Amino acid sequence: MGLVGQDKLKRGEVYWVNLDPTIGSEIKKTRPALIVSPDDLNAALPRVIIAPLTSKGQHLGCRPRVRFAGKAAYILLDQLRSVDKRRLAGKMGVIDHTKWHPVLMEMQS
Repeated sequence: MGLVGQDKLKRGEVYWVNLDPTIGSEIKKTRPALIVSPDDLNAALPRVIIAPLTSKGQHLGCRPRVRFAGKAAYILLDQLRSVDKRRLAGKMGVIDHTKWHPVLMEMQS
């Protein structure tokens, strides 16, 4: 796994991310994940902060429901993770900030 052009990763983009190995109830396997870290950090650091996506799971206020790649999905903002950029593979698309950013800000207040 690995990604070309890692210096151009942008907040709101969705990539395949290998989340293994995990411990306990952490979400696992390779799955889509939303980049939530700001663009200046994405450009400067070898890591990004991601929120995994899932089509299953419990609806909670911290898990915005979106349509992505033609399917209903939850953004698991309760499972934010900092990952090395080498865990990222192919770009899948973008999720508009208005769908998730207000929830992230609410969680931090």
